[in-house]
Amino acid sequence: MELREALSQIAEIRLQIARTETFRGYRAVPVALSGLLAIFAAVVQAVWIPDPVAQVGAYLTLWIGAACLSAVAAGFEMVMRAQIGSALSREITWLAIGQFLPCLAAGGLVTVVLAITAPDALWLLPGIWQILFSLGIFASYRLLPRATFGVALFYLVAGVVCLATARGNGALSPWAMGIPFGFGQLYAAAVLYWTLERGHVESQE
Repeated sequence: MELREALSQIAEIRLQIARTETFRGYRAVPVALSGLLAIFAAVVQAVWIPDPVAQVGAYLTLWIGAACLSAVAAGFEMVMRAQIGSALSREITWLAIGQFLPCLAAGGLVTVVLAITAPDALWLLPGIWQILFSLGIFASYRLLPRATFGVALFYLVAGVVCLATARGNGALSPWAMGIPFGFGQLYAAAVLYWTLERGHVESQE
């Protein structure tokens, strides 16, 4: 019994340490590439999906595909770094993933529900996606550099503005997704580089 309690206390201590560490699994390059991918997807939509309200399937395929590519790139980098790191770094990685996954799951569920039951309300999606993404960053904030708070705030404001303006003729506009996610991810990449990676690069030089 004492051994079990000791092991439980050790696990709790490790979790507390993980929560106070800065997570270094997010890297500037994959995040920046996801921002450029969002801008590219917006251009593709502008050219190939001129009427997204009437081409909802193509619209969802484009943006869900872009989101999946970004997630795979970031996730692959995180998993690879965690595998070669310490047990603590792996624990921090899973903690960070666990904090961010609920917002992604919520975004997926909301998308499915609106697409099936309320297709006339799909204009809400860009704003909802941005707000949910901001909540994921807010949830991970304690593990990330302080400047990340500005990134989360940017996505929250962008989502609210999008909900207020991206309707009517502007419904499902490519720039309602391309500008917030493009600029937001480039902003996040700059934060990661300047707060976590710049010193390491300079020390290697």
